[in-house]
Amino acid sequence: MLLEMKGVSKSFSGVQVLHKIDLEVKKGEVHVLLGENGAGKSTIIKILTGAYTKDTGEVKWDGKTLNVEKPKDAIDVGIATIYQELNLIPQLSVMENIFLGHEKKKNGRYSLLDRSEMKKEAQILMKRLGQKVDVNELVENLGVGQQQLVEIAKALSLDARLIIMDEPTSSLSAQEAEQLLSTIEKLREEGMTFIYISHRLEEIKRIGDRITVLRDGTKVKTVPVKTTSIDEMITLMVGRTLDNKFPKIKFQKGREGLKVDKLKLTAESDEISFSAYQGEILGISGLVGAGRTELVRGIFGADRVVFGDVYVFGEKQNIRHPQDAIRAGLAFITEDRKEEGLFLDQSLLFNKTIANLRQVKNGVLISKNAQQEVAEKYVEDLKIRPNNIHLMARNLSGGNQQKVVIAKWLFTKAKVFIFDEPTRGIDVGAKVEVYNLINQLVKDGACVIIISSELPEILGMCDRILVMHEGKITGDLMREEADQETIMRAATGG
Repeated sequence: MLLEMKGVSKSFSGVQVLHKIDLEVKKGEVHVLLGENGAGKSTIIKILTGAYTKDTGEVKWDGKTLNVEKPKDAIDVGIATIYQELNLIPQLSVMENIFLGHEKKKNGRYSLLDRSEMKKEAQILMKRLGQKVDVNELVENLGVGQQQLVEIAKALSLDARLIIMDEPTSSLSAQEAEQLLSTIEKLREEGMTFIYISHRLEEIKRIGDRITVLRDGTKVKTVPVKTTSIDEMITLMVGRTLDNKFPKIKFQKGREGLKVDKLKLTAESDEISFSAYQGEILGISGLVGAGRTELVRGIFGADRVVFGDVYVFGEKQNIRHPQDAIRAGLAFITEDRKEEGLFLDQSLLFNKTIANLRQVKNGVLISKNAQQEVAEKYVEDLKIRPNNIHLMARNLSGGNQQKVVIAKWLFTKAKVFIFDEPTRGIDVGAKVEVYNLINQLVKDGACVIIISSELPEILGMCDRILVMHEGKITGDLMREEADQETIMRAATGG
C-alpha cells in the first residue's frame, strides 16, 4: 500500500466529524472517495495535506508512519492536491505557475532564476500531458481545462506520487472533462496514484478502480468499481435508495411570469426574446460559451445590455442594477455560490437576511431578534445542517451552502427564480433536495428558470427547453419532443 489511514478521528468544538476512519490506497490506482456533502471527504484530505491535524489514529506512507503537521510535510513526501478552486496565479505564465515556490536557480540558493531550464522542463511536462501550450502564456488566457492540466504539471514538477483531485470536472465542458480523464488514465498507466473525489457517478465508473464510501463521518465500505452499479453506489452513499433522481412534478401552466423582449447584450449580438410561465420550469441549455450566463446576468442587471425590455408578470421593469431586479421580484442563484452567492466568512444568519434587510429593520437599525427568527425559520424549513445559525458559511458542505443561497432569495419574496447550475458540486442526495425545493417554488406560483450543463438534469426537470448557440436561441423544445441528440444538434448550431 502506498497510503494507509488507521482509526483516524477528528472533531471540531466537540462535534465528531470523522469516526475511526480506515483507508488504504494502492500504488497506481484511482481511489475514489464517495459520499454526500458533509460525509467527511474534505476533512480526510485536509488531514493528509497538513491543513488539519488528526485527533487519533495513524497514517502510513509506504509502510512507514507519516506525521503531516503542515502542508510542506505532505509535499515533501510526494502528496499533491488539486482543489476545485484552482490554486494558480492568473497573471503569471504557465511556466511560472508550475515552478512557483520551487524555482530553479542558476548557481546556488541566492542566484538568479534559471528561466531557460524552467522553460525546458515546463515544456516537457506539458508535452507529457499531451498539451501543445506556450509555457510563456499567461494562465488567465487558458481555458479552465488547460488550467487543470497546469495544476497537474505543477504536481509532477514536485515529484508527486499521489495526486488528490477534488471535483476536478465540475467546471469543465464535456470536451475538457474528456481530456482530463484521458490524462489521468495515461498517468495511472505510468504508475501515478490518485485519490479522486467526484459526485459524477458515470465519471467514477469510467475512471475509478476502487471506491471508499463515507457517510456521516464514518466509513461504510470499500468496493471495486467494476462490480458496483451506480444505483448501489447511491444506496451506499445515502443509506437509502433514490427511486427518482429527478422528482419532476407536473403543474398547470399559468400566467406569463417573465418576458424578455428583443434583449441585445452587445452591439454585435443578436436580439433575444422569450417568455417563462408559472407552472413550468424553463430550462436553458447550450455548450460552454453559448451565452447562457451572460443572458441571465443581463436580465438581472449584473451586466449592462445595449437595449431590450424585461417584463415581470406583465409589468415593464427598468433594470439597470441587481437592486432594481430584486425590487422587481427577480432572484438569481449564481453558478459560483462561493464567489458570488455567499459571504463565506459571515454567519448563516447574516447570509440569509442580507438580500432583504428592510424586512429585519427596527427603525434605522437591524433587529437581531428579527434576523434570528428569520434565519431559524429557513434553517428548519430547508433542513440546513448543521442547524447553527451562527456558523460561518464556509464551514457548510456544498449542498447546505446551496440551501443557504436559496434561503436568501426566498426571503426576498421573489416571484421569478433563475438558477444557474443549481446542483453543481453537490451530491445526488442533496440534488434531490434542491429539486424538491424548486418543485415547491413552482407549486407556490413562482416562475422558475434553470440553466444547466447537465443534459440529464435539463431533460429530467424542465417542462420546456431553450437551447443557445453563440449568443442566440437556436431551439425552443417542449419536454416531450426533447432528447439529448435534439438538444446537442441545436447547441452546435445544426
